[in-house]
Amino acid sequence: MSASLYSGNVARKLLSLQFVVMLALGLLFCFKDPAWGASAIAGGMAVWLPNALFAFFAWRHQVHTPAKGRIAWSFALGEVVKMLVTFIILVLALAYFKAVLLPLIVTWVSVLVVQILAPAVINNKG
Repeated sequence: MSASLYSGNVARKLLSLQFVVMLALGLLFCFKDPAWGASAIAGGMAVWLPNALFAFFAWRHQVHTPAKGRIAWSFALGEVVKMLVTFIILVLALAYFKAVLLPLIVTWVSVLVVQILAPAVINNKG
């Protein structure tokens, strides 16, 4: 998610929607087995947490007006950090916590799809 491309309100709505999808899928998978629910939450967190961190830092730095060349570099650095945090969460979930692969991947992909599709819907309605 590129929070700098959205208004703060749209980014908050997107993060909230991603969080709701993550919790809903976690609850649904929990009916199968609590380990499946925890795995689903871990998959959702691998998308939601890096996005929330990126949005937090974008909102924090909106007050400052960076030099033109620094905007692209800070965006690129933010995206690299997002990818690293995502990778770390997925590795921890799979290797350390022994997460179940199916619910982890299903929730991860679902929250990513929300990230891609929701801004268009939010912008058209609001």
